Amino acid sequence: MKICPVCQKEVTGRRDKIYCSPACKSTQQYEQRLEEEAFYFEVDRQLKKNRRILRKYNQVGMTTLRQEVLLSEGFNPRFFTHYWKNGKGQVYFFCYEFGYLSLQEQGKEKYVLVTWQAYMHPANRSKN
Repeated sequence: MKICPVCQKEVTGRRDKIYCSPACKSTQQYEQRLEEEAFYFEVDRQLKKNRRILRKYNQVGMTTLRQEVLLSEGFNPRFFTHYWKNGKGQVYFFCYEFGYLSLQEQGKEKYVLVTWQAYMHPANRSKN
């Protein structure tokens, strides 16, 4: 007697049948896919959270904010989609169209929040 690995019911039918029903087979495949893609979902969730937080605090296109404000809301600076380096060599990290530059002013960690601009695009680099 075989037992379904999902619901623990008896499996009837063909000798090589593993699940008791198509629903149990689907459930198993769905859970397996979630386990395999857990890292992807975690990264995607954090990128969206970072974007939402940056958008919330950058309503005018550019602003400066204490680092602790963003971090207290769950912002994680290790997650970003791309970066841009300005002429001074400063690196801005972006979560989609909202970016940040880490600075230290008067002993305090701060972020300069910006919005992606056309001149930042790599194709426009030679024009500057």
